[in-house]
Amino acid sequence: MRLRILPSLLSLLLPLAAGAEVALAAADGLMIKNQFRIAAPATRAWESLIHPERWWPADHTWSGKREALSLSATAGGCFCEQWAGGSAEHGRVIMAIPNRMLRLDAALGPLQEMAVSGVLTITLAEKDGVTSADVSYRVSGDPAHKLDALAPIVNEVLGLQFGAFAADAGRR
Repeated sequence: MRLRILPSLLSLLLPLAAGAEVALAAADGLMIKNQFRIAAPATRAWESLIHPERWWPADHTWSGKREALSLSATAGGCFCEQWAGGSAEHGRVIMAIPNRMLRLDAALGPLQEMAVSGVLTITLAEKDGVTSADVSYRVSGDPAHKLDALAPIVNEVLGLQFGAFAADAGRR
């Protein structure tokens, strides 16, 4: 009986991932699309989104501490990390429409040193108090990087990162 309850409890704790896919995988580019349903209004989802220090996985930071992250959700704003002895710009905000859309110019993680171009877009749409969060990430670069081989890994990592965002937004 306890074994049946555990999956039910886990489903309540995790946001419903409505879809995750590698939409494009080529040697010179990739496109990842993830969608999450959040049992919260878009205003609450936005409030969570712009505070990555609350939800971004610590093991996906340079410092090892999510608290070192900050995001200024305005055009030109920085998705940055600062710690004793270093700092990093993970992305630059290129468009922000509060409660609806956030777009960053971002070569995340190890893609940063590959000199690729990445655009991360998070779109929020609310219906009946439930928010759909569409996360897309398009990366372009030199075919020598073989981005098609990285696409499944990038998809998995984005699902982890933005799954944490959706979970945070749903419980606040």
